[in-house]
Parts: sequence; structure tokens; C-alpha cells
Amino acid sequence: MNFEDALRSNIVAAAREMSTGGTRFATFRTSFCNKNYWYLTNNGGFHIRDGVSPSKGIRDIFSNGSKYGFECATAVVILFYKGVLDTIGSTKFNELFGRLLLHSWDTDADLGVSSAEVSASYGRPGDCLYFKNPDVNPEKMEWQGENVIMLDQDLYYGHGVGIRSANDIINALNRRRRSGADRSAYLEDLIVYPDYDYLSQFAPSDLRQSYIGLPFPPGLAAVKARIGGRRTLRM
Repeated sequence: MNFEDALRSNIVAAAREMSTGGTRFATFRTSFCNKNYWYLTNNGGFHIRDGVSPSKGIRDIFSNGSKYGFECATAVVILFYKGVLDTIGSTKFNELFGRLLLHSWDTDADLGVSSAEVSASYGRPGDCLYFKNPDVNPEKMEWQGENVIMLDQDLYYGHGVGIRSANDIINALNRRRRSGADRSAYLEDLIVYPDYDYLSQFAPSDLRQSYIGLPFPPGLAAVKARIGGRRTLRM
């Protein structure tokens, strides 16, 4: 198994583990965490405590899930980190992510989160996809969309909705639309993933490889930009 396949497999395994681990959906305002491992920031993020290794903090989310509540973007980032941890091991993980902060898409640059505006049909297990709810009820803005991890063909994990098919997730979002809404929720043409190529250099030697392709077929021109710790691809 090469590095990309191993990391994708571990992200999927982490999503399945989170689905039964007892973590709860919460808005940024109502987020909570195990304060033995994390500081709760003023904007609803989790900052690793001094003296606590990031690997232990991430693992605690999965072993003491009832002590955590967060929204769906943070959930996806946690799953990316857990997948990386399980692929490269604690020592390298702690070296890369020493001052770990979990808050929406505010990811460490070493995770290399990138997005590609391509058909969601190019998605593969381990990718993050997004279901958009354009007519969301303004009193339930937390349902304006759902970040999900693709587990298999037409099977996704979304924090707050669980493991569902695309149709099930769309129906769940449609129940949270404004009165008189006439637009259905839909799966957006967007794929989000970590930087497999960069992260592979920290893996055990039997998983390393010199090049890992983008999660869609070659031949599609891409323009790559970087904003802070986030890398963005636009087709």
C-alpha cells in the first residue's frame, strides 16, 4: 500500500470511529472540549495545552468523545489529523503539529489542506465533500451546509448527521430550509484533501513515494494559490 492509499484508509477509519465515539455537534458558540487536554478559545476552537502532546489530544477526542462538541468543518479537520497520526505515528506527528489548534478550516500549514473545484464524481474515499443548502432557514444557519468525508460509493460521514447516503443528507438539509424555499440542497463540485505528497516524506520508508497525484484524473488544468495555511486549487 502506498502513502496516499494508507492515509485515505486511515481517514475513513477515523470517520467511522468518530461516528460511534460519542462526540456531539455544536456551534462555535456552544463548542466544548476535555479541558485536561485542550484550552477552549474565545471563538470556539481547541488549543492544545502546554505539556500535552498533540497526538494524545487527538486520540482523546476518539476515546472520550462525550467530552467534545464541535461543528462539521472542525470534525473534518480532526479526521484529517487523526488519519495523518495513524499513518506517520506519534513522534513525527508531534514534531509537525506541536502547537495544534482545532478551529474550522484554520489548519496547520503542514497539513496542506487543498481544495479543487471539480466534479464531486471525482471524489474518492477519504476526501472531504460539501453539501450546500442554499435556502437554509436563517434561524438555523448551522444547517447551511454539511462537510462530509466520503467513505465509499454514495456513503458519507457528516458530523451531526452520521453515516448516510447523499440523498439522506440532502433530505436532512432540506428539512432545515426557510419557509417557501424552492431550491434543494445539493452536493457541490468541490473536493478537499490534505497534501499527500508533502506528508509522505514523514511516513515509514515502506509507505513513501516520490509523487502522488491529485484526487482527479490528469489533464485538467489547475491554478494553485495559497492563503495562510490553506492551499486552494481552482479549475
